[in-house]
Amino acid sequence: MCGILGIVGHNDVAAQLYDGLTVLQHRGQDAAGIATANGSKLRVHKGNGLVSDVFDENSMSLLEGRVGIAHCRYPTAGSEGSDEAQPFYVNSPFGIALAHNGNLINTDALRNEVFEQDRRNVNTESDSEVLLNVFAHELDTQKALNPEAAFRAIEGVHRRCVGGFAVVATVLGLGLVAFRDPNGIRPLVLGKRNSGGQDEYAVASESVALDLLGFERVRDVRPGEGIVVTPRGELFTRQCAEPREHTPCIFEYVYFARPDSMMDEVSVHKARMRMGQKLGEKILRLRPDHDIDTVIPIPDTSRDAALEIANVIGVKYREGFIKNRYVGRTFIMPGQGERAKSVRRKLNPIPLEFRNRVVLLVDDSIVRGTTSKQIVQMARDAGARKVYLASAAPAVRYPNVYGIDMPSAEELVAHGRTDEEVEKLLGVDWLIYQDLSDLEEAVSGPKQRINHFDSSCFNGEYVTGIEPGYFERIQQLRSDEAKKTRRA
Repeated sequence: MCGILGIVGHNDVAAQLYDGLTVLQHRGQDAAGIATANGSKLRVHKGNGLVSDVFDENSMSLLEGRVGIAHCRYPTAGSEGSDEAQPFYVNSPFGIALAHNGNLINTDALRNEVFEQDRRNVNTESDSEVLLNVFAHELDTQKALNPEAAFRAIEGVHRRCVGGFAVVATVLGLGLVAFRDPNGIRPLVLGKRNSGGQDEYAVASESVALDLLGFERVRDVRPGEGIVVTPRGELFTRQCAEPREHTPCIFEYVYFARPDSMMDEVSVHKARMRMGQKLGEKILRLRPDHDIDTVIPIPDTSRDAALEIANVIGVKYREGFIKNRYVGRTFIMPGQGERAKSVRRKLNPIPLEFRNRVVLLVDDSIVRGTTSKQIVQMARDAGARKVYLASAAPAVRYPNVYGIDMPSAEELVAHGRTDEEVEKLLGVDWLIYQDLSDLEEAVSGPKQRINHFDSSCFNGEYVTGIEPGYFERIQQLRSDEAKKTRRA
């Protein structure tokens, strides 16, 4: 999962791109980059680390231009070196910089096509560089540089690329280009503001980036839609792929997105509140005479759900863990050992809230189980009489292939295990998962704005289909053991 942002303004946009990245930092802490276009020059600065680590006054001063894109990254199938940082750049045709959130599932075939058919070379393991070269080739075949040519190039990308993706690019002589996969799996939102009587536009992974920068959220980019904004602030849009079933990634609402974001016309905050309501109702169905004394969230993304659970089941809500905000999100940590060390560095219990109590811990989801197991033990060490654990999401039993680094199935704690077996493995007195139907209803909300989701990590149903042998290949790329070998 990554964060992307693109802006066309009437003054230099680098500082705004930097600010926008800071509120998308939760989407990726591995690397960051900005590319700006100024006349016939395209400048790129990127590197490993947080946004504040990658950019300084000197690097920002070089990023001149009124059109620009930005990216913050965490690794999925690619390697973890500095050469994987985005945006990627090619100088033919015209000069293109591109940033991408998501994952292509036909990368191997595309890589061969790009080399043998398109006569282009890909230097990294990143599918984003493959996508850039596909787009560059398709644009080159148009023999023109205008919005029509860009839309035809996007159509070519949709014909060739399979997976979940949201893309921003800057093309010298044209402006900002953005597009979203035909199923709308990965999010992308369009914003507009008026500055001195002139229109300025932005696209971003989440609406919070638009809020910070003073852009009004116009709408979400439609699945399969292409957008072009010229340096003069002219907006062009076109549907560039045949309409398909809109299936946004439901895990965005569970974990990744900030609660103050709007995605596909759904408030993430309200979706998480409804998750808590549904889960509280399930607890009352299963154990109407429960003995829970206190509901305690595992910060931060589970707070909304935990508060609603407490309201529904009629017990106290308490903050029981203090979070060190200078430690990254453990789900995004590159290795199991690093994740394990990070939990103790990140969370510290308040014994007063645990001593001699039956506590219900609430988490947004349980993926590998390493973090959950340690937190349960922390609660016991703090004096809890019993420890229950509720997950606002169903059991994660299958890999995610559309841009979330959920590992090979064998590394998922719920894969091949019953709920009772997971409960025993985590060391909890009771484990309760959200039902998938309740989760989907909670996100869709009473207005039913979304009818279907990509819920593949819960049900194993992949909306794009999966070629034979794909899971074996991602096992080699995504497992902690594989990543450890690459880092060696």
